[in-house]
Amino acid sequence: MAAQLSQLGEFGLIQKIAKGMPLSGSVRLGIGDDAAVVEHKPGRKGLLTTDMLVEGVHFLKTMPPALIGRKALAVSISDIAAMGGVPRHALVSLGVSSQTEITYVAKIYQGLRQIARAFNVDIVGGDTVRSKTLVLNVALTGEVRARDLVTRSQARPGDHIYVTGPLGNAYASGHHLRFTPRLKQAQYLVRHCKPSAMIDISDGLASDLRHVLEASHVSGLLDREAIPLRAGAKLSNALNDGEDFELLFTLSKAKARKLHQAKTRFPFWQIGEIGPGKSAGAVIFTDGKTKPLPGQGYTHF
Repeated sequence: MAAQLSQLGEFGLIQKIAKGMPLSGSVRLGIGDDAAVVEHKPGRKGLLTTDMLVEGVHFLKTMPPALIGRKALAVSISDIAAMGGVPRHALVSLGVSSQTEITYVAKIYQGLRQIARAFNVDIVGGDTVRSKTLVLNVALTGEVRARDLVTRSQARPGDHIYVTGPLGNAYASGHHLRFTPRLKQAQYLVRHCKPSAMIDISDGLASDLRHVLEASHVSGLLDREAIPLRAGAKLSNALNDGEDFELLFTLSKAKARKLHQAKTRFPFWQIGEIGPGKSAGAVIFTDGKTKPLPGQGYTHF
């Protein structure tokens, strides 16, 4: 019997797709981070990201269509923020049944326009196709000053681990539709105490922390009591639910002191520390003991 995607897993599939992918000299970073990085202009790099939202997976059709449209662009803005950049131009593709009411589709694009204006994004094109289920795909470009670029791969032993907000219960609470991409927080960080690594938390703290650890070839220790939880959330929700779209980032001890001493309107929570080793393992200190980090986060396969 042929192997199935459920055996390979989402991230195994991504690794398989990435192998042997042809890349020209203009590509500085391809598959494997929140956004691809390409040559742009002197002193700046171009950023490219895309996200697909599918009815029944990322939203229900009974949810407010303006919020569905808003989310479709917001998740990609969050990816650009995680790279230290700012969003620029978007292409929006829509798959929808021919029986859908015109007013419903209009409200989706109303939500898209509203968040595009709020984050200075130009929607410059896209595609529409017939589909039994509602599908929204956004391809977004951005740019970043070369010195501000942050990836997942530079966390170092001794770095402190931070998040930009409470985690867990995002879907049940409606946060996954109404979140604000942490672009302002990311811009503050890259200009005042540039992180060594950063990622947006879309698949849960457990999964996205592991991405950083694996890319950086380090280990991690989390403090159970320090992880901020959204109202109604348990630790398991924060670790595995996903859809939070907060930023997880790491700072050297010197930059961590600078952040704590700074008078900023942005709250940041220190939740752990990067450790040595190439096992990319993660553990959590809870109930007076250190245990392996439970859960794997959200995966599609």
